[in-house]
Amino acid sequence: MKNLFGGIILLALSIAVPSPAIAGIDISIGIALPPLFVLEAPPVVIPMPDTDNVYVVPDIDADIFFWNGWWWMPWNGRWYRSLYYDRGWAYYSSVPSFYYDVDPDWRRYQRDRNWHGYRWNYEPIPYQRLQQNWKSWHNSRYWERRGTWGIQNYQLRPQQQRRELRYQRQQQYQQRPEVRQHQQPRQQPQAQQPRPRYQQPRQQPQAQQPRPQVQQPPHSQPQGKPEGKGAGRKK
Repeated sequence: MKNLFGGIILLALSIAVPSPAIAGIDISIGIALPPLFVLEAPPVVIPMPDTDNVYVVPDIDADIFFWNGWWWMPWNGRWYRSLYYDRGWAYYSSVPSFYYDVDPDWRRYQRDRNWHGYRWNYEPIPYQRLQQNWKSWHNSRYWERRGTWGIQNYQLRPQQQRRELRYQRQQQYQQRPEVRQHQQPRQQPQAQQPRPRYQQPRQQPQAQQPRPQVQQPPHSQPQGKPEGKGAGRKK
């Protein structure tokens, strides 16, 4: 009876909760998931200039990006990604590498249709077209070759300049919560203590023992007849 009851609960969960959402919950135990965005229709995206095939959703307040086949979103100081734009969000434990290529004022440029002083006639990309073509666009660098993202009279920045801008944004984004949360705490260098010099232990002077005195035997003259004046040969 207990096995039957447990099987009914498991079957109900599998029907009510999609498998991608279950996988996201399994990965993100103990970490708050972002709120679900209810969109009336699949989102329309625009390609972001001066990036490696990064797309943004311009018509919502939240920052949602599409890059390398994944949907990305910073929320509450953390990063989340999903294969779907409306479900299956899972915690991502780092800052995605594309983020430092995104201009911090892209919303203002998109609203004014002006990219750093150049007319920006960006092309909205429907969701279905994005899913069908993003791989080939990525491999062929489609948006760089095709009119530089729709910006009139815009010349592609040299690689050196793009690297410098990326470094500047990386320094600028350090104060953003979705970046600051992933910074490693810097360890304060410890002052090196002077290493003690090895000193050879001093040997304690040993007490001098008195030398034994050797007594010489008394001097004795060899026994024999004393030689004297009366001594002579026998006649």
